Amino acid sequence: MKIDPFDIEHYFARYEFTTPFLLCASDCETISVNELLTMAGRTEADLGALKLGYTESQGDPVLRSAVAGTYSAVALDHVVILGSPEEGIYLAMRALLEPGDHVVVLTPAYDSLLNLARHVSGNVSRWEIRPAEGRWELDLDQLISLVSSRTKLIVVNFPHNPTGFLPDLDQFRSIIEIARQHKAWIFCDEMYRGLELNGLETLPSMADLYERCLVLAGLSKVYGLPGLRAGWLVIRDEVLRAEVMNWKFYTSICPPAPTEYLALAALQTREQLIERNRGLIEQNIGDAGAFFGRWPDLFTWRPPQASSVALVGLHRPSATDYCHHLAEEAGVLLLPSSCLGYGDGHVRMGFGRESFGKGLARYETYLQSEENQRRESLSLT
Repeated sequence: MKIDPFDIEHYFARYEFTTPFLLCASDCETISVNELLTMAGRTEADLGALKLGYTESQGDPVLRSAVAGTYSAVALDHVVILGSPEEGIYLAMRALLEPGDHVVVLTPAYDSLLNLARHVSGNVSRWEIRPAEGRWELDLDQLISLVSSRTKLIVVNFPHNPTGFLPDLDQFRSIIEIARQHKAWIFCDEMYRGLELNGLETLPSMADLYERCLVLAGLSKVYGLPGLRAGWLVIRDEVLRAEVMNWKFYTSICPPAPTEYLALAALQTREQLIERNRGLIEQNIGDAGAFFGRWPDLFTWRPPQASSVALVGLHRPSATDYCHHLAEEAGVLLLPSSCLGYGDGHVRMGFGRESFGKGLARYETYLQSEENQRRESLSLT
């Protein structure tokens, strides 16, 4: 049975490594292996001495213990180390869902959160974040109307990709109560948790608040280490965890030993990595806000509350056509909202890279050139 195209990844496969100025990357600025080892007080010799044999399928107990230590109600046995964060979405949907099971997915969403649920169950309802003046909003009444005794799973992503929205604690607990009333599971993608901005408090993990949940997290976004492919699921339910492990035997079997070694080093320096990336994001968002203020006729700007991304309204007939043209003519990459299943009137921008300022300057030069050409054309007529 075929699955829907993975639009985001097809788009990035076409442009990510050939377009000079990336303004839509979702990860944060990365560091080298040597830098990470130095920060963690380890040496190249330590890494070089690592044996490249099979590892424990659920993950190194030392690493799982370090992961569990970042939560308040999670034990090391609740943690499953993955071959990549993407694997966690696949395992969860396969282990939990059967054809016909009703799933509610918060949208817009990263493709696999929606597409895999739809592929397995064939019965998905969208719960859509709504635009408001200067911000994004959740409609909890809509969630209540969508969830019923037939609902097997609610899929959420906080902080939210692509809008940068973060619910307040009351809203967060309300989602849990709605699920609990109907004995529904929650899959909570927390890949951006820790990137709350401008002093906003970090929400508790869903893993610490609700026993019928699966939480996905990892090092790609918050830590700026996507090349490690390091991620984990937190599953407190023993039966479901066993189902996930059975599916894992059909995918990666066990995590790569070098990834586990370096992931542990990253967790030992987590505060330093997160603080560095949060500061960079806040600086870039400040520059972006000034930029959008200079181009009010082209964009609608809703600043993110958390995460390294934002969804920006684009006042052009087709964001998709615009983004392809921009990449090919200006070497500037934005992600159209059509790749996120959210119409064709927005673009995603990413603020976690050190190169953001140069990319934004290049984009503005291109916009100014277009504007000058438009004015010259009008003057000639």
